[in-house]
Amino acid sequence: MSVALEHKQGLIAGDGMLPVKMAQYAKDNGFEVVAISLSGDNYKQLKKYCSKVYSFCPGEALKIEEVLKKEEIKQITFLGKVSKTILLKRPKFDSKAIEFVKRAMRLNDDKVMLMIIEELENIGITILDQTLFIKNLMIPSGVLGSAQPTQEQIDDVNYGYWLAKESGKLDIGQSVVIKDKMIMAVEAIEGTDKCIRRGSKLAKKHSRVIKVAKPNQDKRFDIPAIGLKTLKTMKKYKADLIAVEAGETIIVDQEKVVKYANKHNIVVMAV
Repeated sequence: MSVALEHKQGLIAGDGMLPVKMAQYAKDNGFEVVAISLSGDNYKQLKKYCSKVYSFCPGEALKIEEVLKKEEIKQITFLGKVSKTILLKRPKFDSKAIEFVKRAMRLNDDKVMLMIIEELENIGITILDQTLFIKNLMIPSGVLGSAQPTQEQIDDVNYGYWLAKESGKLDIGQSVVIKDKMIMAVEAIEGTDKCIRRGSKLAKKHSRVIKVAKPNQDKRFDIPAIGLKTLKTMKKYKADLIAVEAGETIIVDQEKVVKYANKHNIVVMAV
């Protein structure tokens, strides 16, 4: 279903360059972007493309809602990782955020995001498909670089793809690390890069990373994404292949990723 886009777009920005790419594309196409930054790692880059950037902690729900109302934001895109490990670090949550957490039956990713979306919809805000402004970053099927997979690697990909899909059904994580058809790691709360580190340290070398979309993935949040940081983590811990789901995964800075993969003989493929 097509969406009539407002000139003024809201962006809830977590870690990484994906929020920056969205803001850049939106600005280049005549939109004004107001960002709420929940991370310090991309604040300066967001300032280049957004008319305003507000910086808050994820637990400052009242302040975030106040800004959205003041700026008269009607449409929002969520992009970038906001780690749930914040819940383990004695976060400073305001009264609205505390009440929100108390109401949650479970604090798994999908449940939390659907509750947040419901809260925003109650104040008249629509949450857009994450890919709407960055469809050009979605990966088609095939091998992206010069390194070609061996049959042994393909066997691990086939097993890992099935396993990651099954894990996704339970909303555990989207990534797995496999070696010789053995499970080295399944992504949980720590995120993809730390899952790669954990699994590849166990494997010693020649581990394979598989990352997929969850079955019935809600495209308003948590579209799978990889970038140069992912590849650098793989090289450090001697992983030799990453496979992602074609048409469902975003690569940030694809040219840099492919160049790095070619240099270090890492297979990058979409299946």
